[in-house]
Amino acid sequence: MKTAYDLVVIGGGPAGLAAACAAHEAGVRDILVLERDDRPGGILNQCIHNGFGLHTFREELTGPEYAARYIEKAEAAGIPCLCGTMVIGLTTGRAVTAVSREHGLFTLQAGAVVLAMGCRERPRGALNIPGTRPAGVYTAGTAQRLMNIEGLRVGREAVILGSGDIGLIMARRMKLEGAEVRAVAELMPYSGGLKRNIVQCLDDFGIPLLLSHTVVEVHGRQRVTGVTLAAVDAQSRPVPGSEKYIPCDTLLLSVGLLPENELSRAAGLDIDPATGGPCVDQRLATSAPGIFACGNVLHVHDLVDYVSQEAALAGQQAAAWLQARQGDAAAAAPLRAGAGVRYTVPQALRAAGGPVTVRFRVDGVYRDRFVSVYLGGTRVVHRRRRILTPGEMEQVSFDPAACPAGGEITVCLEVE
Repeated sequence: MKTAYDLVVIGGGPAGLAAACAAHEAGVRDILVLERDDRPGGILNQCIHNGFGLHTFREELTGPEYAARYIEKAEAAGIPCLCGTMVIGLTTGRAVTAVSREHGLFTLQAGAVVLAMGCRERPRGALNIPGTRPAGVYTAGTAQRLMNIEGLRVGREAVILGSGDIGLIMARRMKLEGAEVRAVAELMPYSGGLKRNIVQCLDDFGIPLLLSHTVVEVHGRQRVTGVTLAAVDAQSRPVPGSEKYIPCDTLLLSVGLLPENELSRAAGLDIDPATGGPCVDQRLATSAPGIFACGNVLHVHDLVDYVSQEAALAGQQAAAWLQARQGDAAAAAPLRAGAGVRYTVPQALRAAGGPVTVRFRVDGVYRDRFVSVYLGGTRVVHRRRRILTPGEMEQVSFDPAACPAGGEITVCLEVE
């Protein structure tokens, strides 16, 4: 086995495969993809529902079909993917340490690295839900894998906490498998999922969505027998007297996704506390030279098509870095999330390189607002949006070249 590669991609999901293919198209031939699962494709392998590929391929695909397009493309390009391999170490000098059953513990020296590790679900332990700890409490993604990959039934009567996209999709999936979904409870006064998923997964199946509600107790000893729901106030505190017991044998948790960045933190990369992912510029370059990040490891996306677009850019920029062996000399201007905006990606912009696309999420539900961009105090973008919600990722394009030296770039929402 070789010990040095021009480009090492950590993660063989949709982001990693798209980045590797884009780098190959840009002229890089010495590429290795490392994937911890036993097959490439990542989370898409268990997403058997449709709705993927509308932007990328102009047709509606299931998750495995979408992944297969990139797997076939990578295989046709001769890009090797080392599956069953866990990366356990990364340095700013681009030394990648991994372990696998076939090769044992080994270290690779990479000319450039693309981080595409994806994200993981927030577990029950992070929620501090009172009650017993019986069987029947799953994260929505775990339940999805058990049903779609392992062919197992997780329960007959379910309550789902959280209205993220995975939770909404699993509500429909369980209904189609003959289970009764009692309710989907959401702590916030708005859903965290896409509008289309609310309509297609809940409304079309008559599943109630309880906004501003949460689980305050789990009942049962060997197996879940029910949960107690309660309404919450503006400070997310349970309202006394609003408790309601719902009998069920399964509780699914869809309470947020966390970018998988243990490697990034161990390598000393700058992390954005708002996204939980590395800080990058418009080239998707991190604070360490030659290390790039893309996909859900950077920030949680709502559509896999956007993941592929972002990953293709990371692959192209990694190829450009390998050819030049140096970063962009232009100074980076900080990109600030202003009023109504929770975060932006990238977190800094360089004047060189032409127009850029900034992706962001808002911090609440807004109607009839303007998305504005200020370059050093001068407003250069002012676009009206009828509605903005946290579940939908937004984007705005502009040219940062007009920003004065040392100036700050701000993306914000305005009433007029």
